[in-house]
Amino acid sequence: MKTAVVILNWNTERYLKAFLPSLVASCPDDAEVIVADSGSSDGSLDWVRTEFPGLRTIPLGANFGFTGGYNKALAQVDAEYFVLINSDIQVAPGWLEPLVGYMDAHPGCGVCGPKLHALELDSQGQYQCSTRFEYAGAAGGLVDRFGFPFCRGRVLNRVDEDRGQFDNPAEVLWVSGACMMTRSSLWHALGGLDDRFFAHMEEIDYCWKAQRLGFTVSVVPQSTVWHLGGGTLAPESPFKLKLNYRNNLLLLENNLPSTIGPVRARLLITARRLLDWGTAAVYLLSGRGKYAKAVAEAHKEYRKLRCAVAPGVAISPDVKGFWKICIILQYFTKGEGVFKYLEHYEDSHSRGR
Repeated sequence: MKTAVVILNWNTERYLKAFLPSLVASCPDDAEVIVADSGSSDGSLDWVRTEFPGLRTIPLGANFGFTGGYNKALAQVDAEYFVLINSDIQVAPGWLEPLVGYMDAHPGCGVCGPKLHALELDSQGQYQCSTRFEYAGAAGGLVDRFGFPFCRGRVLNRVDEDRGQFDNPAEVLWVSGACMMTRSSLWHALGGLDDRFFAHMEEIDYCWKAQRLGFTVSVVPQSTVWHLGGGTLAPESPFKLKLNYRNNLLLLENNLPSTIGPVRARLLITARRLLDWGTAAVYLLSGRGKYAKAVAEAHKEYRKLRCAVAPGVAISPDVKGFWKICIILQYFTKGEGVFKYLEHYEDSHSRGR
């Protein structure tokens, strides 16, 4: 089989009913759609087996998170390319072929993904495909000098309109795990996703590691999908906040030493932790104590999970998408003009100016 398109489902029957039919219909003959189920209790697995009796399912029996679930599921799949795709993704006919074609034509590319647009609910409760980028991945992901992820088309909570400004394929640091294609050979070489992450930022870690092995990571804008987002954990969830703070530190611990050197990495991670504690203080002073607690718990768990920085690690400074700007500073000083600033920054650096 050429391509395996794998949904990791956990209690999202409503999304499977809405989006699985079009996903199955869109896939060519050399691609297989597979639903791996993380011990759902909402009838998801029974519905899939009833409505799509020919569709392969992989019952995992329990919720091992995004990382553990995909690691266990893809260990049972044999294909040249793996596509990790969320159950809350709307696809259109022909979305998969540009990704496969790009990987076929670029053997040095280890990971690629489509542009992500927002899927929105109208006043009648119907899903509408937007022309605005979606938070999770927009037109490809980057990381700033302090390790804060952002996207081409999305900075913090500000999201831009797709005006065709990112219509050419581009190398980035990461693409969203909401819809991500990877070579199965790379997946096995990296051992899949880092289980310590459980969920959130694991795809950034995976893509960064892929670059450290000498592969590129690209966004392929000839493919666009629409993502609803927030289907499993609400944006205001303290648990989600904890995962983001904790996993961001694990991400830097895993990858910064080989990008800027162990000594600079330790200094930057220390600075980042101080910034996190400053954020926690703001949460506390503004009456959002549960968020301040989430930051504290994130740092406590990070200290337990972290690995020591290896002093002799090989340095690979040419990581695409690691930008030497402070995205938070640009966000507050440039306002809505932050997107134009970033487009100009990217264009200038791609031309070597």
